[in-house]
Amino acid sequence: MDLLEYQAKELFREVGIPVLPAQRIDHPTDLKHLGIPYPVVLKSQVPMGGRGKAGGIRLVENTIDAIATARAIFNLPIRGKYPEVLLAESHYDAHQELYLAVILDYGIGRPVLLGSSQGGMNLETAMAHMQRVVVERDFSPFYARRLALKMGLQGNLIESVSGIIQKMYQLFIEKDLELVEINPLAISATGEVMALDGKIAVNDRALGRHSELAMLVSNKGVNQGVNRGVNQELNQGLEPIVDTNQLNTQAKELNWTDSNGNIGIICNSNCLAAATLDLIYQSKGKPAICLVANGYASWDLQALSSPVQQLQSALAQLTENIGIQVVLVNILCNSAASEAVADAIANYLQSQVEEMPVINEANQAERQMDTISLSRRAANNRNHSVESKSTTVTRLPQFVIRLVGGNIDSAKERVSAMPVHWIDNLDRAVTQAISLAKSTVN
Repeated sequence: MDLLEYQAKELFREVGIPVLPAQRIDHPTDLKHLGIPYPVVLKSQVPMGGRGKAGGIRLVENTIDAIATARAIFNLPIRGKYPEVLLAESHYDAHQELYLAVILDYGIGRPVLLGSSQGGMNLETAMAHMQRVVVERDFSPFYARRLALKMGLQGNLIESVSGIIQKMYQLFIEKDLELVEINPLAISATGEVMALDGKIAVNDRALGRHSELAMLVSNKGVNQGVNRGVNQELNQGLEPIVDTNQLNTQAKELNWTDSNGNIGIICNSNCLAAATLDLIYQSKGKPAICLVANGYASWDLQALSSPVQQLQSALAQLTENIGIQVVLVNILCNSAASEAVADAIANYLQSQVEEMPVINEANQAERQMDTISLSRRAANNRNHSVESKSTTVTRLPQFVIRLVGGNIDSAKERVSAMPVHWIDNLDRAVTQAISLAKSTVN
């Protein structure tokens, strides 16, 4: 579960990561009592990337403009999500912007430090300059300094940035997190560092050990009245109630994507998702959405947080998005789980076809590559003629499935007439996905 930006920055303050003076805004009229001087930046608080490009981050100069802008942002959906909270933050002049992250690589069972000398909104540029350091033994400042040097930093920046990385790692370990990200880490003209934006992904299974995180998750995106009720409950010594099923049924989204892209990605760990995105960007592909369906490489089928349910939810989210032309599923797990994943994908795709009318003979030749999707996408895509009454149907995206191990022949057979490509090599899967995405555009 991803925390909102203002929640992530509360945790940054706890470990000494510098953040700007800011104030939570639950209603536009809260700006009449703003405690920080203008100009300020108003930020939509949704767990989505691309807020700036979508108009969810705006600079305001006075109270009148701030109230009007806040009203507009509250009514601005970003990838279908409306904010219930805004963040008002002091304006900062950045001379340089960096990208920093600490993630957990479930494949190797070790934390990984990521850093790019080109942070900010241009994610393609950030990924092109990304550097990586694996924490192979007990953490020491050596790892942070090594990343700073690989990023090409010099002089006093080496010490100041490596200090931020150490504090990020401290937070990562103390709170049992899956991801700590700062993008951008701004550098002023005088060399001062400041975390202008932050993202934290909470390990759902660690919530029982961290009641303070459970409170943040339960408070996420709710209004002030609900927050007061939760705080009163905590003050009475009661443990906040978190609906674990609700927390774990939806795949979480990484914000390292391009809002103009046409490739949807599903992975089962943050590190695998980062590696997949890196390969796509290097090959000039355009990922639109990246979803992490579960954070466990073992793909624990008996867990309360059903990864199969998350996978089906992720598939639905991508196939319903009219801008997604190709869905790349890259899941690395054991043989038994690979078989379960293949079955889940086949079940989902068959469920779409079973709800469709029969394609007439003129379209039978196209069926191998043009399987129809739900009629709810019909208004936005090309149509097939069908034999039922005025029902319009459209194509599913192309699917590239990368699984390793397990007997998945049965699943392959069940969707053999659909636009599904099974590839066990990640490089070839990425190449195929980009090729299909470009061919649909052309």
